[in-house]
Amino acid sequence: MRPAQGLVCSNHLSYLDILVYAAAMPCVFVSKREVRNWPAFGVLARCGGTIFVDRQSRTSSENVSRQIGTALEAGVAVLLFPEGTSTDGSAVLRFHPSLLQAAVQLQAEMAPAAIGYRVQGEEERAICWYGDAPFLRHLLRVLGKAGVAAEVEFYPERRAYPDRKSAALELHDKVEAMRKRMAGPGDE
Repeated sequence: MRPAQGLVCSNHLSYLDILVYAAAMPCVFVSKREVRNWPAFGVLARCGGTIFVDRQSRTSSENVSRQIGTALEAGVAVLLFPEGTSTDGSAVLRFHPSLLQAAVQLQAEMAPAAIGYRVQGEEERAICWYGDAPFLRHLLRVLGKAGVAAEVEFYPERRAYPDRKSAALELHDKVEAMRKRMAGPGDE
């Protein structure tokens, strides 16, 4: 069941994740600051109330934490990709705990979620946008693919955590387990 509020923590594979989650549930996203200026996606992100973080600035992280807290207090679901970057899907990276602080302080529920893609005749990584892959080239390649399906799984239990480090570890483990189930037997 989709969370209606609280902090939702997911793995991150591509800019497409935002479109998929936006279709799956009403939420506010936390995104890297650079997205604000992207053509089309930046406009959509700003219009959707995205909270932008400058990952190089400690002050920005504190400000973002306050903004997340405000959204959580308003009863809005906030979607966060605590890996801090997108990956090729082969592993779920360590979850950075800093942006979980607002949910910890408010004793807000946190919900693990996992996203994955299936591509007809190809591996999932054909859809993933990671590393230094040029955005426009990747987008055009993805738009030319047939048989692409996205899958989102929400962990059935949600809970508040006493501290952000234990939250990051437990949420990571649950997301990793969901990703393994998504891969299925023989796909790992």
